[in-house]
Amino acid sequence: MDLLTPELRAKLIANAAAHTQAMQHGLPEPDPAPVVKFFNPCGAATWLFSELDGEGDTLFGLCDLGFGSPELGSASLAEIASVTVAFGLKIERDLHFTATLPLSAYAEAARQHGGIVENDAALAEAATRLARERKPLAPSVHSDDDKRPRTGSPRAGVTGPASIAPDNAAPSAWDGAGPSSNME
Repeated sequence: MDLLTPELRAKLIANAAAHTQAMQHGLPEPDPAPVVKFFNPCGAATWLFSELDGEGDTLFGLCDLGFGSPELGSASLAEIASVTVAFGLKIERDLHFTATLPLSAYAEAARQHGGIVENDAALAEAATRLARERKPLAPSVHSDDDKRPRTGSPRAGVTGPASIAPDNAAPSAWDGAGPSSNME
């Protein structure tokens, strides 16, 4: 199975172009919903992607390798497609995935739960938490005098696994909690 249909590819590229255009014009970063979900059929790895660069290989989204420390970042479509897991299986696309909220809500829920979740209640709670913390899903534009990082965007303030580890995570070699379940 091809990981991306032409329609999915077009949506991902359009989201990346909108992000680039917003940055070039000093506008708030868009916070699109994830377009596609990939998963390891024999393990806990899951990816939710919202953007694909114009060259067609670098995806941006929420990446969870199943170690309890999901993070926002980039991944190579070619590398993901080349992975062979147990029993000769390949990484698959979830044919039934439909995002209900922006990527930032999925990232916040993943931070709280130690892994990507699709539970409607957990996602709604994350979206509410973002709104309550005054982290708008589309950040406001700061003046030139305000050097604080923008918040609310899926890219803002995220530096790596520790930034999305659950609040109650014990330290580990992965700077987060141990393996987690994607069963939520």
